[in-house]
Amino acid sequence: MIKRSGIPLALITLLAGCSTTPPPLVSDSAPGRRLDPGQIADAVPKVEPRSRYGNPDSYAVFGKRYEVMDSSYGYREQGIASWYGTKFHGRRTSSGEPYDMYAMTAAHKQLPLPTYVRVTNLRNGRSAVVKVNDRGPFHANRIIDLSYAAATKLGILAEGTGLVEVHTIDPASPSPPPPSQLNAEPDHERSPDLFIQVGAFSSHHNAHRLRQRLEQNLSRTIRIQQTDRDGNKLFRVQVGPLPTVEQVDNLSLQLADLGIQNLHVVIEQPGLKPH
Repeated sequence: MIKRSGIPLALITLLAGCSTTPPPLVSDSAPGRRLDPGQIADAVPKVEPRSRYGNPDSYAVFGKRYEVMDSSYGYREQGIASWYGTKFHGRRTSSGEPYDMYAMTAAHKQLPLPTYVRVTNLRNGRSAVVKVNDRGPFHANRIIDLSYAAATKLGILAEGTGLVEVHTIDPASPSPPPPSQLNAEPDHERSPDLFIQVGAFSSHHNAHRLRQRLEQNLSRTIRIQQTDRDGNKLFRVQVGPLPTVEQVDNLSLQLADLGIQNLHVVIEQPGLKPH
């Protein structure tokens, strides 16, 4: 049985911009019917009207408020994906559609509904097109919750989570899919590195002070990455590299105990400069 790594809105029911009492957490699992990754077709992007019910200006879950994006144009993000299955199959999503774990769909906290996105597994190169029609995952350090079918196609089913890049597709002029890499094996020697970004400062002195504070409380490597933004220097304090998503989650709890809440997971590809 797979341990759930995110909480989709199919569990919480439709939110209309107001807070809700958190439901009890339930375990999730894969169905008895298994799918062949090579036979799973991508979702086909098409122009659709916005969901009447799924796009409030904002909504709150577990005491945190989320702003729904006005547009999905140009959205691209790297982060950790989770998936959901039997516990939510047939339940209403926030767009009003029933959740179908065998369809190529996903949940996202802020993208307009519906939005079509391409999701690429950064560890094995597999990619898939899914329709975002739900809200979630409401779990720290997750950016998208995939259907059982999408998780199967991307190869993240067994581990429960995966490192992915998500970018939106314009249904009016969808770009052609990249060459199939379904049979590509992950290069474990060049697997992406995980970092937790705990702060970004215009002052190197302030960044250094935070690093010193963390070094006194954590037995982890902490680095300061200097970048330029609009001609100004920015100093990012990051903890890592961390080998697993589980360590990212555990360290996030430690950082929360130290009063550091606004964390950001950074995925660094081998051979590429961080940005």
